[in-house]
Amino acid sequence: MANGSDATLAPKDDTAAYELSANEHTEPSGEHTASEPDELIIRPGRRTRRYWHEVWSFRPLLWQLARRDLSSRYKQTALGLAWTIVHPVISMIVLTVVFGRLAKMPAEGDVPYPLLVFSGLLGWQIFASGSRHASGALVRNKSLIKKLYFPRILLLLQVQLVILVDFLVALAVFALIMAAYGVLPDGRLLALPLFVVLAMSTSFGLGLWLAALNVSYRDLTHLVPYLVQIGMFLSPVGFSSVVVPERWILLYSLNPMVGVLDGFRWSLLGGQTTLYLPGLAVSTTGALVLVVSGIVFFRRREGTLADFL
Repeated sequence: MANGSDATLAPKDDTAAYELSANEHTEPSGEHTASEPDELIIRPGRRTRRYWHEVWSFRPLLWQLARRDLSSRYKQTALGLAWTIVHPVISMIVLTVVFGRLAKMPAEGDVPYPLLVFSGLLGWQIFASGSRHASGALVRNKSLIKKLYFPRILLLLQVQLVILVDFLVALAVFALIMAAYGVLPDGRLLALPLFVVLAMSTSFGLGLWLAALNVSYRDLTHLVPYLVQIGMFLSPVGFSSVVVPERWILLYSLNPMVGVLDGFRWSLLGGQTTLYLPGLAVSTTGALVLVVSGIVFFRRREGTLADFL
């Protein structure tokens, strides 16, 4: 302790919060006088009650992190923003050939098969990109975590902002392809934001688990892309969920992305597709479970992240 300042450190706790407070300090004469904030007090439990208020107060940092990520991603690639367009188009072509031509999977109604695939890819890319980038978000920013205090969950939220930008670009490409096929959406398009939120919630919830676990188990960084690739073929991305036998469709909907992808097609392709409401309810419940459990797990690990990084 120097210059009359002291620091009070409460017992270590994962939910401790950093707080500057104006306390009295002792003058050489022995009298207590008010002073400017000069103590760093760590009080257990306060951050739990004020956590989301604190996250909101750090929103300028959230925008800065998202802008930095977008800038670095597009400046350090040969194709830049064009990659966001090329990737879903190539994926659409490959899946159309595999499922539509070779496997002879049926489309719904009169929907052109490429549109069926691309509408599913829009929802899947939100989930896949969010999961991949979120899994390594903490490790990639370990120097920032060690130097500055901020709610670590911001690093996961900025991932969602970045993939939202990618989604909007891909949606514009989808609109052009729809126009080329002469297919127009109807009033169900107004429901699309709800399914976007559902897709981002599923991605965010899983990302919280993966990011926290990856700090201790770095192999997840290499494992997640393979799991995402397998998940794409198990989810109705390259095919419609109507091919699943009716007796299995509710069980199949335990995969949260089933309801998301069906919802994307239902809202984008109009009355030519169907939406299985019980399955959507199951998928929505699964997404909520992922988000709530992910937040709880992440919060418990948040206080010790810097120790493992």
